[in-house]
Amino acid sequence: MISAVIIEDLLLLRDGLTRLLSTNGFEIAAAVDTAPAFLDAVEARHPDVAVVDVRLPPTFTDEGLRAAIEARKRRPGFPVLILSQYVEQLYARELLSDGAGGVGYLLKERVGDVGQFVEAVQRVADGGTAMDPEVISQILARRSRRTPLAELTPREREVLALMAEGRTNAAIARSLVITTKAVSKNIAHLRQAGPAALRRRSPAGSRGPGLPQLERLKRPSRAGSGRAALIRGCRTGRARAQQPSELGRGA
Repeated sequence: MISAVIIEDLLLLRDGLTRLLSTNGFEIAAAVDTAPAFLDAVEARHPDVAVVDVRLPPTFTDEGLRAAIEARKRRPGFPVLILSQYVEQLYARELLSDGAGGVGYLLKERVGDVGQFVEAVQRVADGGTAMDPEVISQILARRSRRTPLAELTPREREVLALMAEGRTNAAIARSLVITTKAVSKNIAHLRQAGPAALRRRSPAGSRGPGLPQLERLKRPSRAGSGRAALIRGCRTGRARAQQPSELGRGA
């Protein structure tokens, strides 16, 4: 069973994440609301993955990201999934560029599918990546126009987004309806231009969402925001907890 630590300052969302992951087969090592408590839990409980909010007490700026980076310094390669309303680009680039272990960055308001979120946590715990395309876009947009990243073609950006989801060359070729040779050519350029985390492949057997799911990540859920979706997941988790037969399918 995968052990997870959650750091989220909002009680309702923290409880929702706890119930959601527990229902889907994760063991919750700790659920805390401050960076110091998070670092203590990582050191004491040795979790397999962390789900981290960015803006935490006392300043509500970038405490969560800085805590995640510090945790990975103490435990190199420690899998971290950032779940936030914001893209904090400076520390996000630092987190994504160290090239070690699973890492992900999802935007709360754009997570419209609870199952997709659970799969993303699993993928990061397994050493893969889970990146919201908007995060990639904002990080790339901030780079100087003279850098290689700013000169990526539209096709290279499509390949980059699928690489960030842990796709193999063959899977990328099928998704974009191009040859594997064309994929390799695009990746050769990306290896010279992109951050290390975006060059990383997921471990064998791990799966990322296909293009239809990737498109859903780009749009808010019709039923409400990402926060609402996660809270609905809490309610669903509470209902499923009363039905043991359902837990096997969620795990």
